[in-house]
Amino acid sequence: MMPFPKLKIGDLVAKPIIQGGMGIGISLSGLASAVAEQDGIGVIATAGLATLIELIRETDSGDLNYEEASIEILRNEIRKAKAVTNGIVGANIMVALTNFSDMVKTSIEEGVDIVFAGAGLPMDLPKYLKNGAKTKLVPIISSAKAARIICKRWITRYGKLPDAFVVEGPMAGGHLGFTLEQIDDPNYRLEKLIPEVVEAVGIFERENGVKIPVIAAGGIYTGADIYEIMQLGAAGVQMGTRFVATHECDADIEFKKTYLNAREEDLVIIESPVGLPGRAIQNDFIKNVQAGNKKPFKCPYHCISSCNCADSPYCIAMALANAKKGKLKHGFAFAGKNAYRVDRIMSVRELMKSLEEEYDVAVEDAKDE
Repeated sequence: MMPFPKLKIGDLVAKPIIQGGMGIGISLSGLASAVAEQDGIGVIATAGLATLIELIRETDSGDLNYEEASIEILRNEIRKAKAVTNGIVGANIMVALTNFSDMVKTSIEEGVDIVFAGAGLPMDLPKYLKNGAKTKLVPIISSAKAARIICKRWITRYGKLPDAFVVEGPMAGGHLGFTLEQIDDPNYRLEKLIPEVVEAVGIFERENGVKIPVIAAGGIYTGADIYEIMQLGAAGVQMGTRFVATHECDADIEFKKTYLNAREEDLVIIESPVGLPGRAIQNDFIKNVQAGNKKPFKCPYHCISSCNCADSPYCIAMALANAKKGKLKHGFAFAGKNAYRVDRIMSVRELMKSLEEEYDVAVEDAKDE
């Protein structure tokens, strides 16, 4: 079998598969370390960690400081992952998080290999690299324009360029960096975005004598998909949905079953309280919200700076946390557009092996054409 080509991000070398960071506890140390052990890049997601407060002690007063709790949970998860694998472990940190700065500082202090930063442009991310830190910095973007803006800002202000880019297309799960109109517009398909970003980044590569790999994300499901997108210039892929349906995923089994039971028509676009469209699996909770029924709540987390909690019909952090814990009557699951294709739960090892075998078949098929 022809092995996967290697994904090189600076001095880090892995199979060309990054496990997407899935927040509110879907990808913690369990999943990230399992992927890293299979020579992929495992990612701990930092969004909504405060909803997992049961993972740590309460303060002496009995009150909970959610920002401090999220940092403590992150620190613990990074240490747990690094204790069981020598592979590559990253952290996914949304720029829109109210404690973005502390999350980045903590991740770098704990020695994560890569910080992935999306849900906003991480314009000042390089300033956190201090004391010889070797953490790689990888923005998650949805356009060539965003790549150019970040490259110009970083090279001008910090004398540094991103170590890679993840380009997330509109078939991804969760919050999307597109308008409702753009999601189904062929001009914003991942297959169109990747060559555009590769071309834009190439200018900065040539001017500065560096390599900036471009990684494709959103809707990639099979090894053949990986082969096809890499033919367009991608150096690797980021996959989230496939890794939910693994034994090692940190979510409850009932959460994983929503993927197994989903039909194609169940994958819907919702309007999130944080002001972005998102792709989720339709259920009664979503239907009730769409019908105009509010889910009364108090906001203890203040996790996303763009969230209009005063007027929101529900708390998205609570809804996603309930789903992660298997309480789907009180929440819902985010998922990529291809989630309905999931037909069984397998190990991370088995998934990685099957993707590599499918990639090999695609290579051989291309030779025969």
